[in-house]
Amino acid sequence: MGSGYVQGKRACLCAFLLAILLAGVVSSQYVVDYLPGFSGKLPFTMETGYIGVGDMDEIQLFYYFVESERNPSIDPLVLWLTGGPGCSGFSPLAYEIGPLTFNYDSFNGSLPTLRPAEYPWTKVANIIFLDQPVGAGFSYSTTTAGKYSDDIKSAYDTYTFLRKWLVKHPQFLGNQLYIGGDSYSGITVPLVVQHILQGLESGVRPKMELQGYLLGNPVTDDYLDPNSRIPYVHRVNLISDEYYEEAKLYCGGDYVNIDSNNTLCITTMQKIKLCLLQINLCQILEPQCAFSSRREAQELEFDYRVEEAELIENILSSNQLPELPCRGFTYVLGYKWMNDDRVRRALNVREGTTGDWVRCPKNFSTYTEEITSTIAYHENFTATGLRALIYSGDHDISVPYISTLGWVKSLGLTVFDSWRPWYVDGQVAGFQVKFMNDHFRLTYATLKGAGHTAPEYKHKESLEMFDRFMARYPI
Repeated sequence: MGSGYVQGKRACLCAFLLAILLAGVVSSQYVVDYLPGFSGKLPFTMETGYIGVGDMDEIQLFYYFVESERNPSIDPLVLWLTGGPGCSGFSPLAYEIGPLTFNYDSFNGSLPTLRPAEYPWTKVANIIFLDQPVGAGFSYSTTTAGKYSDDIKSAYDTYTFLRKWLVKHPQFLGNQLYIGGDSYSGITVPLVVQHILQGLESGVRPKMELQGYLLGNPVTDDYLDPNSRIPYVHRVNLISDEYYEEAKLYCGGDYVNIDSNNTLCITTMQKIKLCLLQINLCQILEPQCAFSSRREAQELEFDYRVEEAELIENILSSNQLPELPCRGFTYVLGYKWMNDDRVRRALNVREGTTGDWVRCPKNFSTYTEEITSTIAYHENFTATGLRALIYSGDHDISVPYISTLGWVKSLGLTVFDSWRPWYVDGQVAGFQVKFMNDHFRLTYATLKGAGHTAPEYKHKESLEMFDRFMARYPI
């Protein structure tokens, strides 16, 4: 036999052995029964794992999967994407819609303890919490090039992840599927939904039973969202009528693209920013604890990741939480718990693949934000048979409800259930309006008193909203 034949056999053998060696790296799934800080066995079924995506599976996406506590075989399957970009999927699991939460009152500086959450969405749905894009949470890349991502690439990687996840979990192939998320996921979710629709049209397997999508306080348009902040803070009486009228007059209603020579507009905006410096931009009624001293107007930052990073850096080394009750302080427990070696082993995190766990990175330098608006995607969806739930915590400045409701109305759908209150336990939980055409259904709802990540502030009300929507019952 020729040397070429022998070399060819050797190459095939090497490739085969390499495939075997990588088999455990490409994907892995583990059922987690016990967690450090939680007393006893978990009262629900949770799985963690990695699924490889990319040309050579060089991107390893980490996920947490929690089965529905009601009936996993028939309850909906939800892929939940966190915002940021770059926030970990553990954040919504522990702080928003998941089945675990921390015991804040008993924290004494040691390993934080956990307890079951009272109103998790996993009571009525199977939920995958995904660390995406690559670099978020415990997701990582085996190559330098693979560390870099952007809106388009991240969405495709997420779609690939979901396809592979369903192949490995065929028992959920028949479940109704929804894609959901909040904050920056307003960019990612529509892109993923579009990939799924295209795959269904092309006959890609496995076939997904896509029913719709959910978005909370979603980043949608890089002009409409920030430009609505000034009208919003006027509506909620954080700035005076005089300041608002001056801003409209001198800035021409454009508070984003300000001419550097327009001194009247700049001066008015400085006065407005001074009014907002000590306001919690994610929930205007809660205390602002990220800064102990007064800032200058030019230091106002609408990105909560920047403020949180400064907060965490200041108190992470402390053995106890500050006495002032601030929501941001509770995130410290997540950092202390997730960066404990015992916790990482229990979650089956691959050793040495990532550095310290970060809830939401301050500077996600390996990611490029390139999509400026997803309104056109929503317009495309109005020609499909999908259902959508768009909701807003109505006390959020960063993505105000008036911006979200504005682009929803711009879709040109007919109102079939006019603006009205919706109730939980006989109390107004928010307001809702429904839109439709011959194919598409969209419900817009507010959560009264909630902030940017609305379920984090209103657990019971958000579960009621979610459950009613999934059951196709009027909110």
